Amino acid sequence: MPTDQLSVTFQALADPTRRAMMARLARGEASVQELAKPFKMSQPAISKHVKVLEKSGLIVRRSLAQQRLCKLQAKPMEDAMSWMEHQRKILEEQLDKLEDYLQEIQKKGKKHDPS
Repeated sequence: MPTDQLSVTFQALADPTRRAMMARLARGEASVQELAKPFKMSQPAISKHVKVLEKSGLIVRRSLAQQRLCKLQAKPMEDAMSWMEHQRKILEEQLDKLEDYLQEIQKKGKKHDPS
């Protein structure tokens, strides 16, 4: 099992059901029953998905009368997006270097081309 927060976040987001729940919660707080509506699965299965999201820190739950309401937590997503942005920058730098190198090779090839 992953132990660092970023791994836990990505593991929680790896499941399409949990991503759909996150998309619903992006519109606002919702009860577990509301989160379950679009899915044809048992209540225990829904509860497991909600628990994974909660343990990952992606959501928090609170009680309101008889309901358990779920709400998004921004920090884990912000951390994941920050990590991905850093990786994107590294990749872009590598691609820019490759492009420069290919242009240099093309220029050298034109200098030695007798036509």
